[in-house]
Amino acid sequence: MKARVAPLDPPYGAEAAAVLGRMMPTDEAPIALFRTYARNLPLAEALHSWGSYQLSRRLSLGLRDREIVIDRTCALCGCEYEWGVHIARFASRAALTTAQIASLTHGTGADPCWTEERDRLLIEAADALHTHHDVDDLLWERLAAEFSPAQLLDLLMLCGWYHAISYTARATRLPGEPGAPRFRDFPPSPPPGTGLGRAGDAPPAAPQPSNTPPCCSEQ
Repeated sequence: MKARVAPLDPPYGAEAAAVLGRMMPTDEAPIALFRTYARNLPLAEALHSWGSYQLSRRLSLGLRDREIVIDRTCALCGCEYEWGVHIARFASRAALTTAQIASLTHGTGADPCWTEERDRLLIEAADALHTHHDVDDLLWERLAAEFSPAQLLDLLMLCGWYHAISYTARATRLPGEPGAPRFRDFPPSPPPGTGLGRAGDAPPAAPQPSNTPPCCSEQ
């Protein structure tokens, strides 16, 4: 699949090289998403500032909270590109099981793999914001009992940010990063009573590439 906005290819001009160097925290080659944004350098600079906050320790949500919200939001948006980058880079660090990744991709917060109320609340919040662009009073009360005001604000903005990332990656038809997982690598768990496995069992894990580049300044 050819991208509608071709990512910038090396050799980069001095300004583009500087921006891309700041967007990547290592010496690894910039991912295609960043090279796409580099077609508009003022935009890329602005996005880097905000994106580096969202993926830093300054965010009031922990890494696991953050990744549940990001993975769920990208899956809801059908954004396999950004979902794949985050699954490859962060799923193991966030202690997400294969069954939980499959649930974030295809299931619901009511799936048996979710045993912690905090995790379920994050999924419900991401679902509500995606579907209704709002959080009803009952869910908000439950969220407010678990998360601080600072965390709630970060949660809302994190969902919105990854909608914007998903819009870019999908609308530009950005191909997946080499070696990154695909939605099909984490199929839904069989329903109870099918004889195909216990509810909540993890499907076979897809290979987790260790060389998928990171995004911005990560925890």
